[in-house]
Formats: sequence, C-alpha cells, structure tokens
Amino acid sequence: MSLLPSLVVLLLLMVTMATAGPLCPGFYSQTCPHAEAIVRDVMRKAMAREPRSIASVMRFQFHDCFVNGCDASLLLDDTPSMLGEKLALSNINSLRSFEVVDEVKEALEKACPGVVSCADIIIMAARDAVALTGGPDWEVRLGRKDSLTASQEESSNIMPSPRTNATSLIDLFRKYNLSVKDLVALSGSHSIGKARCFSIMFRLYNQSGSGKPDPAIEPGFREKLDKLCPLNVDQNVTGDLDATAQLFDNQYFKDLVAGRGFLNSDQTLFTFPQTRKYVKLFSDDENEYFKAFVEGMLKLGELQSGQPGEIRTNCRKVNSQDVDV
Repeated sequence: MSLLPSLVVLLLLMVTMATAGPLCPGFYSQTCPHAEAIVRDVMRKAMAREPRSIASVMRFQFHDCFVNGCDASLLLDDTPSMLGEKLALSNINSLRSFEVVDEVKEALEKACPGVVSCADIIIMAARDAVALTGGPDWEVRLGRKDSLTASQEESSNIMPSPRTNATSLIDLFRKYNLSVKDLVALSGSHSIGKARCFSIMFRLYNQSGSGKPDPAIEPGFREKLDKLCPLNVDQNVTGDLDATAQLFDNQYFKDLVAGRGFLNSDQTLFTFPQTRKYVKLFSDDENEYFKAFVEGMLKLGELQSGQPGEIRTNCRKVNSQDVDV
C-alpha cells in the first residue's frame, strides 16, 4: 500500500488544527446540559460490569484522532461500499468495548436527540475512563462533528504497531505537532488495561530476528511473561499492561525504569535517550505526569480534518443509511 494518501492526510491535519471549527468547554450547556454527567454515569456502570472496558474505550481517542482527526470515523461499521477502521491492522482483535459507546449514545439520544456527536462522546469517555480509575480529571473542549466516511487503508498506514520503536513514534507524533513529552505522557494511557500475547511473542522469542528474547526485559519479568505466553499459547490471552492495571497512576513508568514494560513500544521509551528523561521524570513525579497527560490529551483532541460532518444518531453508521432509497 502506498504511503502517499496517509502523508496527505497528515499534512492536512497539521494545517486544519488551527482552522477547523472552534471547540470549547461547556459546548452542550444549553442544548444538552446533562451530557457530560450522562456519559460519566454510563462509564461508571461499564467499569462496575467489566473494569477493562473503560480502558479499552479510553484508547479510542488515540485511534480515532490520528486518522483524519477526532471525528468518530473509528466507530463506523463496514458497508458494501466502505471498509471501516475497526479491522485496520492496529485495530483488529485489539480495539474492543464499542458497545459501551453505543450505550452512551443511546442514553444521550433519549435525553437530547440529535445533539451530541459521537466524536465528542469519545473525548468525554476517554477523560472519564482516566478520572474513574484514579487519574486526573479535566475540562474537555467539545463541538466536533461526526465523519461521513472512514478509511481502513489510512488507519493501517498511520497507526503504530506494538513493535514500533521510539524513533518511529517520535516521527509520527511530530507530524501532528505533538512533542516528545506528549508522546511519553500519552503512552502512559497504558497505565490501565491489558494487551494480548500476540503483541509480545516476538519480544519473548525472536526480538529483531535474533531468535532470542528482548534483552531489555528484566529477567524475572521475562519468566512471568514466558509462563503467560508460551510458544503454544492462544495468542488472544491477555496480560496486564502494568503492575496496577486497574489504577491510573505512574506505575507504568516505574515499570519501564525496571525493565518491566509489557509492549516493545512501551519499553523502548526508556531505552531511547530522547524519551528516557521523561520516563524518569514521570516515574518520580506523578503530579508532573498527570499534568503532562492532560495537556497531551487536549492537544490530541484538537486534531480535525476540516471535512463536512454530521451528528450521527447511531455511532456505527452515517445518518443517510437510515433513509430509505
């Protein structure tokens, strides 16, 4: 697949960050005054039902905003004429809990039909996932529209894999005007949740084609991972992304310093000099991490494509699919 389309989109995003429709706090204060409370209530219930689900929903902001901006294109199901992003290379068998967004949308449609966008739901739900698990809370800027289409090819070309190293991540984030500090802080979203054995088999048994494990893995942790993910394992088996996987804190960074990062794309943040200083900073100072994380999430949320949009009534499909032809 050609990388040209993704490069065009990246340039477009950088241009339109400053020119797309304005986002602001309290956008729904008049049209749907209880919108944010409704989202948090549904997220709280989802967490009680399955703690992992809200960590999964939090990841939607990253996977949505990096592909054509924060427009909920990620949520669109495939159609006969469009391949959506859910089955893109970095999303298939990885992203989950789309039903939680469906529940949020259903509740909002009952309270304020046709008012709150699915794109804004992703932003609010990501914030709530962090706050509900012990992390920082912040005021989100809202007012996004939902896309009219999605692109599996763009998503596959843009989104990084678990094998990605720090150099590639820095280059990717820079294209979105996100700094090295933003990269490290936002990677801390792996403070909560789980990942599949599939994502680390190469680290355990064939790092860089060596036929050996990644030497950056602390030996005791590697033994634990070997038991969790032996060569004959069902690669959908999951492991915790850090030692406190249901609590949003700075343990993720402490684990990286100790060589106990689960994913290669995480551990490389400590082995690479340009990112290591921020890993150390955040491992020592949780408040500094929380501050940087919020700043990164706000900047990420500003990415917009400038393309026409709508307020979907169902996050899985554009409104025109509900019209009889």
